[in-house]
Amino acid sequence: MDRSAFERMARTWREKALSVSRHYGAGREEAEDIAQDVMLRLWQMHDELERYDSVEALAALMARHLLRNHQRRRQPETLDEAIVVGISTSPHDMLEIKEDDEWLTARLQQLPTTQRTLLYMRQVERRSHEEIAHLLGIEITSVSTLLARARRTLLEEIKRRNKI
Repeated sequence: MDRSAFERMARTWREKALSVSRHYGAGREEAEDIAQDVMLRLWQMHDELERYDSVEALAALMARHLLRNHQRRRQPETLDEAIVVGISTSPHDMLEIKEDDEWLTARLQQLPTTQRTLLYMRQVERRSHEEIAHLLGIEITSVSTLLARARRTLLEEIKRRNKI
């Protein structure tokens, strides 16, 4: 495909990459980054694009895969800022809250990455099982199983800590 043909179709492909990225949960800036990456990759293979039945479908597939890679690389957020302290909380209580938070954060970090990601998406982002499955490209039953496994692991750790 020559440069002028590529330029004529580029807007359509870019819009498709943006649309797919947004549909699968990317924010505006992340979707823009992904669309830019898709366009760069398409240009790098512009001599081979005529082999494909639908370059638009290729752009959509690239966007989906790039978004999934972005989501996998994203660092889990810490709970450091999530400590809620009451007005009359004593220094002793504040220390206990901080220790509990550090303990829970450490237990969460020990979970396998997939379980930790699913737990975060479900509990913090409040996403449905269907939405999580759709975003990660896995079955809904897998989402349920992995969430149950993560919760069970955390519950066992809590019981062990409290000697229940």
